[in-house]
Amino acid sequence: MSTTSNAVKKPRLNAIEYIRGISMMGVIGIHVGSQYVENAFANQQLIALFEVVSRFSVPIFFFISAFGLFYNLDMSRPFSYRDFLRRRFRAVLIPYIVWSLAYILHDSILFHTGVPDILHLLSLLFFGNAKYHLYFLVILIWFYLAMPLWIPIVKRMTGQALFLLLLAQIAFDYWSSYSVPFNLFVYGLPDTSILKPFLMYRLNYWPFHYIFIFLLGGYLAVHIQAFREFLKRRTILIPAFFVVTLSAMLLHYYAVIYRDGYTLLEAINTVHQLAPEGILYTAAASLFFFQIFTYAPLSKGTHWLLHELGLHSYFAYLFHPFVITYLALLLQHSGHVMTAPLAIAFYLVTLLLSVCIAAVFRHLGTHLSWINKLTIGVYPRRS
Repeated sequence: MSTTSNAVKKPRLNAIEYIRGISMMGVIGIHVGSQYVENAFANQQLIALFEVVSRFSVPIFFFISAFGLFYNLDMSRPFSYRDFLRRRFRAVLIPYIVWSLAYILHDSILFHTGVPDILHLLSLLFFGNAKYHLYFLVILIWFYLAMPLWIPIVKRMTGQALFLLLLAQIAFDYWSSYSVPFNLFVYGLPDTSILKPFLMYRLNYWPFHYIFIFLLGGYLAVHIQAFREFLKRRTILIPAFFVVTLSAMLLHYYAVIYRDGYTLLEAINTVHQLAPEGILYTAAASLFFFQIFTYAPLSKGTHWLLHELGLHSYFAYLFHPFVITYLALLLQHSGHVMTAPLAIAFYLVTLLLSVCIAAVFRHLGTHLSWINKLTIGVYPRRS
């Protein structure tokens, strides 16, 4: 591979930053919902908001990650794989290891589980199991490692090929999530089987579950002008697509509750981003938010708020389980049950504290550069 850098400087797209912030808010909603759903009398509508409406949050991160990569990539120049990995690993791999070790150490002290041995530690890092939200970075690293494969695919991608990829994605994710024979095979493997963890934790490290949304982001970034025109002309179609796919998610959610007798936990474990309607909902949300943040008239205050959320979204995403843990312990020790009003307050406090602490550390990192380097992979600009 050539060592020539092929990153290009293009006009900043606020939509990428703003979507990042919205996605972070959605992820926090999902994790707060996981706390609230433990209440046997949890409100179905609030659970739907936390756990169904927010389901675009994780896969849309892959969309904007690919969009940012390909938007700033000069496709006419030789691709420097070494330089690409060096920059991406500084931004993702180092923070991933730092945050994983921090959670492992913290949880071993708080929950008296002890520090894992080296083989267990390597397993936790490989599968993204140090904390429930870190698997996203593992999948992203696998996408980065396969970048030489994605570039020629995106170069040759057509609308028809993208549609066929969508159908293949729906089929693969349906098989992985809902195939009874496959899942019986996986759970039937003996605990001593080497294969079992690789299949049990497939959602944590297989990028195959999100190839369509990743390549969709790359394809639209490469065809940015046509994409802008598409967003500008489809002022009714794109919002309608968003509403229809969200409605499909909610209909499935209520159907499995009322028709099939599922519990709320079973319902949210069934209606998720890898369900057929979930894949379409993610694509619709990607287009919808991009359209809003590109063409909708937003006030200065709204722009400022979205900018701050996007700017601090990475740290807030990585940090928020700490906040959730201690807020949950506070509720437990105070004897309070998480009712609907408390769940909403829990969410708002978690979001506010996570973003504020992220802002504090970001500011400290301007004076102590190692903080930003280790926690969010941001390095001082060279003068």
